[in-house]
Amino acid sequence: MKLQSLKNLLTQVSKEPLLGWAQLAHQKVRSCVAMAGIAFADILIFTQLGFNASLFNGVTRVHEHLKGDLFLQSNRAEFLADGQTFSRNQLYQANAVEGVKSASPFYYAYGKWVNPWDKKIVNVAIMAFNPARPVMDLPEVNQQLEKLKLPDTVLFDSQSQPDFGPVAETLAKGETVTTELSDRRVKVDGIFALGSTLFTEGHIVTSDWNYLRLFGEDSIDKVSVGIINLEPGADLQTVQRAIDARLPDDVKVMNREEFLQSEKAYWDKHPAGVIFNFGVAMGFIVGVVIVYQVLYSDVNDHLAEYATLKAMGYSDRQLLAVVFQEGTILAVLGFVPGFASSIGIYSLLGSLTRIPIAMGGVVASQVFALTILMCLISAAIAMRKLQSADPADVF
Repeated sequence: MKLQSLKNLLTQVSKEPLLGWAQLAHQKVRSCVAMAGIAFADILIFTQLGFNASLFNGVTRVHEHLKGDLFLQSNRAEFLADGQTFSRNQLYQANAVEGVKSASPFYYAYGKWVNPWDKKIVNVAIMAFNPARPVMDLPEVNQQLEKLKLPDTVLFDSQSQPDFGPVAETLAKGETVTTELSDRRVKVDGIFALGSTLFTEGHIVTSDWNYLRLFGEDSIDKVSVGIINLEPGADLQTVQRAIDARLPDDVKVMNREEFLQSEKAYWDKHPAGVIFNFGVAMGFIVGVVIVYQVLYSDVNDHLAEYATLKAMGYSDRQLLAVVFQEGTILAVLGFVPGFASSIGIYSLLGSLTRIPIAMGGVVASQVFALTILMCLISAAIAMRKLQSADPADVF
């Protein structure tokens, strides 16, 4: 019975289509041009939001792979790679607080990588820790901890930029890769996958003692991030307050969310974020202009018909609903090809740049909402022409 009722309803709708849909279907070429314009605007917005998401997701990629409950960082540090450190002695103080299971140092600095093939020098992010107390949750790294204990040995990020040379491919063939890193000869003895960002072309992982060999004997006492793990059942906020009270003011104690937000807060103000947001605004404006031109032309071409509807008793609000109907239909139909094309563009850009750009649900919903909004704004502007339709002028 319900199936029959649904069939009857669909039959009725097919015989008496929505007026907005009838208007668009009558001008097929114009409607297709409008949908192509909306799709183009959506692609522009998707691309800018994708780069923006890649920027902010990438800057916390290292943070997200650190295993800890609380994190210590210099109060002078604005972001992880700015080189601000604190004394390793303060880790020992934190380790003495009740409820703390371990306090481990994590070192992060940039070094000069010499491409073994073309001798090009590239900046590389060096991550280091004690292999006996691993602090990262990367399985590929944790499976090769014994290799890190060897002198002048590093693991290489297979997702690094091509400027570093075909390191991963060479190792896959069973060949040895040795190079110069910050004026010291090192051997690449394994790979892992982390991914580069817009500001970091590649990463390597090594031991704290190899880090000392690279940067000098004082470097091991200058910690980039202190990683605190708590005893089972310990209250995080209580321990955080206790550590904060014990340590000097030049060290900040953060939970995981605060640690991530601290990094994002710096990049929020970065010019790249402003540029990407400006690109989103330009895409939105392009979409509004395209849809407005289509809806305005449609209203202008059918002004006599709209005047007739007014003469029959239709109000401006009812006619506005028709134009909104057209705008909404165009938004949905234009979003679909724009969304599909953007997935392909994300994949292409990811393979070309080696910077992961994923189509997230949040980004898709944001663009869909912006598409609906820009079409409704265009409809509202086009409505001004519709309000001038006077039955007396027509008849």
